[in-house]
Amino acid sequence: MTVIDWDYVAAQLRPRAPESDKNTYGRVLAVCGSRDYIGAPYFAAQAAVRTGSGIVTLAVPQCIYPILAGKLNEPTFLPLETDADGKITAESLPPLARRAAILVGPGLGISAGVAQAVQTILRAAECPVVVDADGINVLAGHIDVLEEARYPAVLTPHAREFARICDIARTGRPEQDAAAFARRHRCVLLLKGHRTVVAGPDGTVLQNVHGNPGMAKGGSGDVLAGIILSLLGQGVPPLAAAACGAYIHSRAGDLCANEIGEFGMTPTDMLSRIAQVLKPLNSREW
Repeated sequence: MTVIDWDYVAAQLRPRAPESDKNTYGRVLAVCGSRDYIGAPYFAAQAAVRTGSGIVTLAVPQCIYPILAGKLNEPTFLPLETDADGKITAESLPPLARRAAILVGPGLGISAGVAQAVQTILRAAECPVVVDADGINVLAGHIDVLEEARYPAVLTPHAREFARICDIARTGRPEQDAAAFARRHRCVLLLKGHRTVVAGPDGTVLQNVHGNPGMAKGGSGDVLAGIILSLLGQGVPPLAAAACGAYIHSRAGDLCANEIGEFGMTPTDMLSRIAQVLKPLNSREW
């Protein structure tokens, strides 16, 4: 099992090219949020921006669009129609073509319509897809849809979410269980925890040894999902994007713990530290 370190991350990511524009760094789409969950889209979109995406489009329910539009300057928006409970449906999904990567799940809530929307994205997307939070929860009973995705989907469950979707005999060893699940469903599984494990469909297993208890707050996982979305959109392969995302996320959290403290640090604080983690990849000294 490989431990993810800075050398691994630096080998996967490249300095930004002098001759480049916003289209060079990926047009990514985040399908997030519901009437009851407004923060998740904010964290995911801002994380993607901070990780270097060229264009971040946030597809959110019309009912929360005015709130997010007043908070976010960088992303573009696609307001979506919803059901009576303020949740998206498969019929309300925006066009999926011409995206470099798609994120689905943060803050969507759970409903039959959400389940259909997540399955539609996995089947129809012509690019890599990150599935997080409620996007994972609604796949319980429908997990085989992962095998219909054109690219290995990246799933980012914590232990309880993994238990809901896991259809293999678990051993209690996260690295073995993650590897078996990833092989069976031809996906990348990032199993969050004290020592996050990232497993690929080819049997590769990596482990992240950074991070701290101050990151155990609502919104932290949305930041991680946005980081991975951005890396996928910039052309990093799914397994490497998940592994690098875990490292960048955890090191941003460690900077917060050292500067602010584990009790008081927030996911909002982590957003600005993403740039600090990635600063050594600057193309030159300016």
